[in-house]
Amino acid sequence: MTKLSLAFFLSLAAIAALPAAAHAAPGGVALHGDVKVETTTIVNGVEKTVLAVPKIVIPGNRLLFSTAYRNEGAAPVQNFVVTNPVPAGIAVAALDAASLIVSVDGGKSWGKLAGMTVRDAKNVPHPAQATDVTHVRWTVASIAPGAGGSVAYHAVVR
Repeated sequence: MTKLSLAFFLSLAAIAALPAAAHAAPGGVALHGDVKVETTTIVNGVEKTVLAVPKIVIPGNRLLFSTAYRNEGAAPVQNFVVTNPVPAGIAVAALDAASLIVSVDGGKSWGKLAGMTVRDAKNVPHPAQATDVTHVRWTVASIAPGAGGSVAYHAVVR
């Protein structure tokens, strides 16, 4: 098993924060990316999900990537788009991939995973899978001045 270090996660956090750099305009919408490792434990017979800052992860670990947004302007923002690249070595969890708007071609085209195709090494098309997702995207209908929220997706370390 390969272990990935804190440096790897610092690079993931930097990738998760990429939209913030692209959209951080004075008086606009500020974004902040984050990544946590997700574990499930049983405490007194009750299943509990715990999110923690990742230090070392191994293939199969479940992650939660999130992007918080806040309208720092004086006017409402309509149809705000948040786009996050999926880092190398990470696969979007299948359930999330099925429900999100995604790209499997580096952000050139977008849609639901069920309607997308990719080509294999022999250039033969086949239905896209969650492991083919390169980017995820959300459209926030309206953000009032001073308001905010967050969007997130689950992923697995490959």
